[in-house]
Amino acid sequence: MVEADEEHADVALSTGQTVTVPLETAATVTGLLLPADSDAVAALLPEDLEPVRVTPSRGLVTVLAVEYHRIGDDTMRPYDELAVVLSATPQSPARPLAPLATGEYGGYVHSLPVTTEPARALGDEVWGLPKTVARISHHDEAGRRTTSVVEDGDHVLTVDIARPRSWPASHRTTSYAVRERQLEALPVSFDGRVGVRPLSRDFEVLVGTHDRSATLRDLDLGDRSLAQFAFEGEVTYGAGQPVA
Repeated sequence: MVEADEEHADVALSTGQTVTVPLETAATVTGLLLPADSDAVAALLPEDLEPVRVTPSRGLVTVLAVEYHRIGDDTMRPYDELAVVLSATPQSPARPLAPLATGEYGGYVHSLPVTTEPARALGDEVWGLPKTVARISHHDEAGRRTTSVVEDGDHVLTVDIARPRSWPASHRTTSYAVRERQLEALPVSFDGRVGVRPLSRDFEVLVGTHDRSATLRDLDLGDRSLAQFAFEGEVTYGAGQPVA
């Protein structure tokens, strides 16, 4: 059930919580922007999206390890997630890198394990995000964060990322999801401290044995990131809007 005013909407989840959208959260994020096989990326996208390519044969995949410290007005208890996001655009780019140059791109959320059932309901019922419940662990040591995901008793993925030095910054992007068979775009904004390290090999990605790990392996993720990054601060998720 949704009760809306001009700017906000209260959404009652099946798990008993009520959240307000746009949803403001506080989070710690580490991530990698990796080259990937563009045909494999295209095969995972809905028909209304095209992969963003850095070369004719290489697309882009972002892996995000997220630790939420606050959800809305403490509407639900904090949770963790690990997102695999495929860089995509609703346009048909004339050449590689064009969407990156114009900013006309976002990320289609392909995989999004989370640590609680209310978190799964939040993503699914509000935005149509493909959340599943898994065990996610973070380990911090010497300026690095290692995040591992185990689902259904099987290892899905482990990422180890060095945290770059950060500075105050804001950033806005777009996420895509399919809700009720309709492709929607939802705005995401970051306001806090951001660190970015371009063209780095100072990370590790270990793909596990879970059934969904095979899909990750097929993406043929590169061993040199276009960027690795860290963020700490507020993340705000807006309401999804249909993509024409």
